[in-house]
Amino acid sequence: MRAYVLINVRAGKVRDVVSAVSQLEGVQHADACWGLPDVFAYVETPNEKNLNQLVVDQIQKLEGVERTETHIVVG
Repeated sequence: MRAYVLINVRAGKVRDVVSAVSQLEGVQHADACWGLPDVFAYVETPNEKNLNQLVVDQIQKLEGVERTETHIVVG
């Protein structure tokens, strides 16, 4: 399952979040961007359960993360 996870981050925490997200299993690439959202992460997981665990249990719990929005790739 492939998805883009858009992450809004508290001011001053973007570099820390990009670094932490980049190290998580399943994250293929993470970039800081100007504007909102602050971080775009491209992830690949074997299934929906693993995607949910990655986003809810890991990314959303990182210090500085305020909000996520996940877009699953179709086709």
